Amino acid sequence: MRKLLFVVITLLIVALCWYLFIKPSDFTVNFKVKTTPGTVIQTVKIWDYELEDSKIIAQYGFDGLVQQRTFQDSVVNYTYRFYEINDSITKVSVGIKDLNNSLYNRITLPFTTTDFKTKNAQEITSFFELLTTHLSQINVEVTGIEDSPATYCAYISLKGLQREKAMGMMKNYGYIGDILAANDVTFNGSPIVEITDWNVENDSISYNFCFPIIQSENLPITDEIKYKKLFPKKSIHAVYNGNYLTSDRAWYAILAYARKNNLDIEKKPIEVFFNNPNMGGNDLDWKADIYLPVVEKSAP
Repeated sequence: MRKLLFVVITLLIVALCWYLFIKPSDFTVNFKVKTTPGTVIQTVKIWDYELEDSKIIAQYGFDGLVQQRTFQDSVVNYTYRFYEINDSITKVSVGIKDLNNSLYNRITLPFTTTDFKTKNAQEITSFFELLTTHLSQINVEVTGIEDSPATYCAYISLKGLQREKAMGMMKNYGYIGDILAANDVTFNGSPIVEITDWNVENDSISYNFCFPIIQSENLPITDEIKYKKLFPKKSIHAVYNGNYLTSDRAWYAILAYARKNNLDIEKKPIEVFFNNPNMGGNDLDWKADIYLPVVEKSAP
């Protein structure tokens, strides 16, 4: 009996020490959403960008993210963990830890509802509402394997963050189009963005903003506008509807599709845009075809 009592007391002490000193967070908020981890991550980053005294201090691929919030009397870490339930549902677990008052929180939380828990739970609720609103304004459908478009095009090379891509398009849409039109160049399709480099960790991209044209011998020559042929590539294709600011949500849907189907892909998306962002309108009426090239596996 004494031995059993000793074991029970030991386990209780170990559990208490883990709870007070080792447990990663003071408390946790969980929710599920019908989207991919990548889309949740990008929405966290947009939310963080708009907040005061907040920053992303770590990212672990598509598995996790740490956001640090500074309030009047404390610094609080939100540690997000993402679990793909299937190719359309993601479970989000947010561990919340006050770096200044963690021990006090762990002692008091089991017995009372504290301002710390109420305030930070409300913050996560605000984020969840923002995410839900965002998801209602976009639609992504992965259709399967298709070839990306083949065309000759005039293009300009740009760099920036993913969230800046649409602004880069809007800024240069008239510039490229006006020069080509002034020189009687014949257009041959909708504008294309060809991603040439994508850093998944810091969201930076390099890309070519392309206007499909009919090739001729009298194309205008400038320091910025260049010409090339885009060749078809076997790709996973998706249809995106929504504001072009967030067309990268289709990239993450394609990545999830590739993981589910054991397909290796090249992280260089190709996007075909069918609407002019400068004309405005209902975002859900905007359409883009999105392609991520499949890496062909060599025969054994």
